[in-house]
Amino acid sequence: MEAADAVLAANQAFYDAHEERDLAAMGEIWAHDDDVVCVHPGWPILTGWATVEESWRRIFSGAGRNQFILTNVSVALMGSAARVTLEENLVDRGSTHAMTATNVFVRGTDGRWRIVAHHAGPVLGQ
Repeated sequence: MEAADAVLAANQAFYDAHEERDLAAMGEIWAHDDDVVCVHPGWPILTGWATVEESWRRIFSGAGRNQFILTNVSVALMGSAARVTLEENLVDRGSTHAMTATNVFVRGTDGRWRIVAHHAGPVLGQ
C-alpha cells in the first residue's frame, strides 16, 4: 500500500472509531505517548495519551450519535510523518455542523501510522 493510502486508511479508521464510539479502536489508532495532543472543539488543549483517552471515554459516554461526512481531504507526507486536513461535516441529532480538522500521523517502527495530534474546530459564519 502506498504511504498516502495507508495514512488515509488510518485517518478513516479514526473517524470510524469515533462514529462507532469504540474506545478500543480509538486506542489502536492513537500513539500512546506523553506528547500526543488533542483539541476537541471548545475544549482546552489535552496532552498525553491518558488524558486524551479519558476525553474519548467522556465523549463516547455522552448522549447522541455522530456521523461524519468527510470532504476536501488532503494528505501531505513528510518522511515518517503525515498531515491530513479535511472538513468534518458532522451530523448530530438531526443537525449538521461544518468543522475543519487537522490530524497528524507518525509511522511507528511497526510501519503503522498513528495519530499524534488532532485539532478540530467549527467553521464560523455558516
